[in-house]
Amino acid sequence: MTIKLTIVGAGGRLGSAIAREAIQDERFELVGGVVRSDSDHVEKDLGELAGTDWIGRTSVIRLEDALEGADVVIDASAPETSAAIARRLADLGGPALICGVTGLSADQTDALHLAAERMPVLASRNFSIGIALVEMLVATAAAGLPMEKWDAEISETHHRYKADAPSGTAMILGETIAKARQQILDMVAERGRSTRSGRRTPGTIGFASQRGGAVIGDHDVRFLGDFEEISISHRAFDRRVFAIGALTASQWLLRQKPGLYAMRDIIGG
Repeated sequence: MTIKLTIVGAGGRLGSAIAREAIQDERFELVGGVVRSDSDHVEKDLGELAGTDWIGRTSVIRLEDALEGADVVIDASAPETSAAIARRLADLGGPALICGVTGLSADQTDALHLAAERMPVLASRNFSIGIALVEMLVATAAAGLPMEKWDAEISETHHRYKADAPSGTAMILGETIAKARQQILDMVAERGRSTRSGRRTPGTIGFASQRGGAVIGDHDVRFLGDFEEISISHRAFDRRVFAIGALTASQWLLRQKPGLYAMRDIIGG
């Protein structure tokens, strides 16, 4: 079965990468693309935006104009747009929604939860299947290692243009550790240490961020005990990994009942 996709944020880095993979994969058909009203990409061929041959479908501003025949909507836009997209699709009763937007507020996240009552929704700040597996490994390690004896440190490196720090993926990993330890991340996270910050408090989770060059994404989680260390690492070598992960998620999500899912669920089931 060919899966028909609509991409919101089709002119952005992630959206265009997903579009490119979908156009080049016969298992998928790109039926619609949405861009901002102030974008230079309005009414551009979606193939042109993706860097492929033209496909005869142009980008639009209104979601409804891009939904005809769509099985899945992949949202790679911005937080305020994501909430509106989720609410609109919930009103329409679908199609299924995959959200890859970072920086959602509590209210915007609530919009995804409400939409998930009507249709399948998958939300993730990182579409990498490898990162999903790392989450599972980190959860197992954090649950099995007493936090009084094992310190948790997360370090990440990204290209010089990345604006947020720690990265969304680092925060995912921190949340995974905190949940496994029955903690609240905001209460135990340590960011921006200095030489005068004092000795480490047991049970805290440290974050370190580096920016430089063209690094796509490196993440390392270390559990450090008195006499041994466990390290779990992930390196992304090509941004295609995120686009491929999004397409894999769309195949999986179509088989699910209404509910809110994550990339880890794909590995688990």
